[in-house]
Amino acid sequence: MQQSPSPHVLVVMGVAGTGKTTIGPLLAARLGVPYAEGDDFHPQANIAKMSAGTPLTDDDRGPWLDAIGQWAHDRAGLGGVVSCSALKRGYRDRLRAAAPGVVFVHLAGDRALIEGRMAERKGHFMPTALLDSQFATLQPLAADEAGVEVDVAGDPADITERAVAALERLTPP
Repeated sequence: MQQSPSPHVLVVMGVAGTGKTTIGPLLAARLGVPYAEGDDFHPQANIAKMSAGTPLTDDDRGPWLDAIGQWAHDRAGLGGVVSCSALKRGYRDRLRAAAPGVVFVHLAGDRALIEGRMAERKGHFMPTALLDSQFATLQPLAADEAGVEVDVAGDPADITERAVAALERLTPP
């Protein structure tokens, strides 16, 4: 059953391979809001760098985060879901500065499970070799950040329903 549209913009975050690109559209459909694929906001130089197995620097991520922040800002009050790794608190702060009402959905899980999923996917520019750097960079949501953590074990429909349930329990920021 579809829920009424959410006025919040949700940022589906987490390390590579957690299912942001799978869960994001399912969550958007479930909530009746548009979805934007965060990878589409990357400049070509970032994609080339990651494809070569080189982690992005904070300077590389700046324009990407700003583009996602602008999309979230434009959707304020209308609702939407966008995927974005948002691994560091500073990245999330930058997104919140652009769109103060964003709420984060942190997809989290066991490293072995995530690595296995990454190894199975085809045609994605992010190699499994960068997973260690993703986990090393990850700063989980702090208590003062609007968001929820959702375990990625299980099938996409179950993960999506757990995300919706967690969001329903979330006290509005």
